[in-house]
Amino acid sequence: MTINNIASDVAEIIKVGAEIGLTLNVSKCELIAHNDVVVSDAVLQSFNRVKIEDATLLGAPLFPGPALEKAWDKRCEDLARAVDRLSAINSQDPLILLRSSFSAPKVLHLLRCCPSVGHNSLAKFDALLRRSIQLITNSDISDIQWIQASLPVKDGGLPVRRVSSLALPAFLASAASTLSLQVDNLAESPNSDEFLQTYLSDWSTKFGDIPDVVPAKQPFWDRPGVLEDKALVEATVHTAHHQAPFLAASSQHRLAVCSAYCLMWAQVR
Repeated sequence: MTINNIASDVAEIIKVGAEIGLTLNVSKCELIAHNDVVVSDAVLQSFNRVKIEDATLLGAPLFPGPALEKAWDKRCEDLARAVDRLSAINSQDPLILLRSSFSAPKVLHLLRCCPSVGHNSLAKFDALLRRSIQLITNSDISDIQWIQASLPVKDGGLPVRRVSSLALPAFLASAASTLSLQVDNLAESPNSDEFLQTYLSDWSTKFGDIPDVVPAKQPFWDRPGVLEDKALVEATVHTAHHQAPFLAASSQHRLAVCSAYCLMWAQVR
């Protein structure tokens, strides 16, 4: 689509809108384009010009670059502030708030919409999550205990999921579910599937072959990594004292023991 086509479409929107009493709020309109794109249309010139690397849609950066860096920095700042405040209240409440609101659920839209795999801020965000767990449980958890804490509940975890482990499956699931739309809208873009193909290759290297029809459900992409982490935890659980709570929490009757297990993690300080 050329800049002239866009100008023509905008003019049509303004015309049709005026017929039903609507006006285009130019102050909220953005023109996302490369720096070398010349705009001669007066209406488009009045739009806010946004660089490609700074483009966002509904709060999610569209490309790697300053916007993505800023988004992750903001999420890390928010979590750091939450960690300090959660440590000031009773243990069970902050644990529930952390796993339900302030951890992975808070950044899932970024993981699904933005190519964040391998981003430096993932490790920073995970480190803040681990610090929060340590403050809430009043303990210095080891690396293997942190992996266990980040497992889903049904696998014996809390769960406060590590965003570094979710970045790949979250993006693949989102990209796969919108693949047909991408093909229709980005057919003329030679690099439209660059990140998807790279991430598919990364996942295949770790976990095996990918079906011909790329699955759109996140559990398909996430489960192999979860099982890998669970196996790592199980390999380090040797004594009956440590096996009992882990096996109970990951059994088919886990819901009956889930509350007790969480209380064990969130021990009274």
